[in-house]
Amino acid sequence: MSNDTNTDDSLHEREDSPDDAPSEEGIDDGGTLQHDEAEEVDKKTIDDLGSDVEIDADVAENVDEDDLLGGLQIETTDEIPVPDRLVDQVIGQEHARDVIMKAAKQRRHVMMIGSPGTGKSMLAKAMSELLPREELQDVLVYHNPDDGNRPKVRTVPAGKGDQIVEAHKEEARKRNQMRSFLMWIIIAVVLGYSLIIAQQVLLGILAAGIIYLAFRYGSRGSDAMIPNLIVNNADQKSAPFQDATGAHAGALLGDVRHDPFQSGGMETPSHDRVEPGAIHKSNKGVLFVDEINTLDVRSQQHLMTAIQEGEFSITGQSERSSGAMVQTEPVPTDFIMIAAGNLDAMENMHPALRSRIKGYGYEVYMDDTIEDTPEMRRKYARFVAQEVTNDGRLPHFTEEAVEELILEARRRAGRKGHLTLEFRNLGGLVRVAGDIARGENAELTTRDHVLQAKRRARSIEQQIADQYIERRKDYELSVNDGFVTGRVNGLAVMGEDSGIMLPVMAEVTPSQGPGQVIATGQLKEMAEESVQNVSAIIKKFSNQDLSEMDVHVQFVQTGQQGVDGDSASITVATAVISALEDIPIDQSVAMTGSLSVRGDVLPVGGVTHKIEAAAKAGCSTVIIPAANEQDVMIEDEYKEMVDIIPVSHISEVLDVALEGEPEKDSLVDRLKSITGSALNKGQGVKGPSSPSPQ
Repeated sequence: MSNDTNTDDSLHEREDSPDDAPSEEGIDDGGTLQHDEAEEVDKKTIDDLGSDVEIDADVAENVDEDDLLGGLQIETTDEIPVPDRLVDQVIGQEHARDVIMKAAKQRRHVMMIGSPGTGKSMLAKAMSELLPREELQDVLVYHNPDDGNRPKVRTVPAGKGDQIVEAHKEEARKRNQMRSFLMWIIIAVVLGYSLIIAQQVLLGILAAGIIYLAFRYGSRGSDAMIPNLIVNNADQKSAPFQDATGAHAGALLGDVRHDPFQSGGMETPSHDRVEPGAIHKSNKGVLFVDEINTLDVRSQQHLMTAIQEGEFSITGQSERSSGAMVQTEPVPTDFIMIAAGNLDAMENMHPALRSRIKGYGYEVYMDDTIEDTPEMRRKYARFVAQEVTNDGRLPHFTEEAVEELILEARRRAGRKGHLTLEFRNLGGLVRVAGDIARGENAELTTRDHVLQAKRRARSIEQQIADQYIERRKDYELSVNDGFVTGRVNGLAVMGEDSGIMLPVMAEVTPSQGPGQVIATGQLKEMAEESVQNVSAIIKKFSNQDLSEMDVHVQFVQTGQQGVDGDSASITVATAVISALEDIPIDQSVAMTGSLSVRGDVLPVGGVTHKIEAAAKAGCSTVIIPAANEQDVMIEDEYKEMVDIIPVSHISEVLDVALEGEPEKDSLVDRLKSITGSALNKGQGVKGPSSPSPQ
């Protein structure tokens, strides 16, 4: 069936309607949805989308670059108007916004890949608001008198489906009334004859019962002629939007309900048991599937067929359905698909499905951060106003509270001069702060409420990390003073926003075979490779014959999660060199950094969270890669607790961490002469300043 089959003539050609079915002309006279009577479509163009919408509030003429509100002159967020349309609430994601605009104009599919909470679902909903409404259709399923397991399908303009169903119901009601009237007349005659003439009361009652059941059974054929309206867009004010994230096969592709009475004339007509899937409900609209890789292969294959053909028959998909016995004619599936997911989504995604999306649409990677400009700060203030307005129960935020949230957005970005675009997590902080203010019956949410929310809204990883720190203090497992040989306080990140101190110990023992470096502590692939890189430096540096000894490296109390990433490279190198040379290490120093085979210290992720973890654990000095110096945005309470020392070479690390001037100076000089002099300040490894957390 063609998707644009809407005329009455073509529809009648598709359907073998019974002779007593109501005429289409009669239905249309009852109030067909005319184009000039339809709801007026929003006249704004697609070019008005999202981030181009200006803040309708007072802005200073000369904006100070350091102004946290970007020159916005407000006392509370109540003074910031919130756009009515969802598309006008989009903030950041300029590239993705442009792609959505083009895709909406040309009806193209889109695949969006990026971190959770960066606005993928919001952009998908924004696209549904951009598509025209006047093309929407209702879908009806009719009984097929020739084959009950092959229901007929018909599409009509949106709003007309209800009228057709009501007309059929009215016609069936009239027929049932006539049959009921005739039934009672016959029953009365039979009872009168049996009581008055034949004088057989029992026989008369039995005959009346048989007549009653016969008429009731016959009326079922009349009810079967009423179509099933499976897609009703009469009240749809914009193009349909269906979120099929995590949907099982029946919810995605449609299903046929189970019928316990499948014989003896008691069964429900097959067309009444047909249920539409998300692909059918999103016809002429948007189908959004997040975590696309979680769909099973069979569902992805069917989804690919629906995209390619523009129509898909409904049949039994689940174990409780009628199975493949019932299969409708093809139902329109002319939707725009927006697939989304994290980076791992592409690995398990069906290659043919991805090819369909890429061949007929766009692929876009979502930004994690955006440049910190006065204009963007003003939009972040509008974001707070949007969250308060959309929630409907939170007190508005004061100017100082909004400034604190923008500072938190800077901190969560992990890059100097940028703001985070993970708005879902930031919105959660807004709601927690508002809940605290509401719990205190405060008229406004203040900066103090935001600070309380930051402490209360800690992630699970951060709560675990804090417990680790406290337990280690109880059992004296955290050493933050004195000097110990072969022990270094390393730093790691749990999850995405939680730092923890991770001790690393090294010991050198005689070997009973070929010497080797043995690392324990649930190391994963990248961590194992980093240990091998470190061993290259040690072999080149050491005067001792490592072929006759084993170097043991232990990552202490890593737990079942193990160690992933190479940010402990300088930690391992320092611990092993300390053990080889028998030079103690200052335990008030903690460190993080990757290491090249030539001894250059390379940038890592999560430095802000790692520094704060060191401060919580009582360390007074933290060594970080020089390339990460610009990414440090620790809380004010930690700034006076630790000294941050950026380094570019392993020799600088040893100069800070090792004890004893004569031995240390000799060691550092020898290392420089072997691996090359330390990099000049400012000449660190260039590249992304915020790599993935290690």
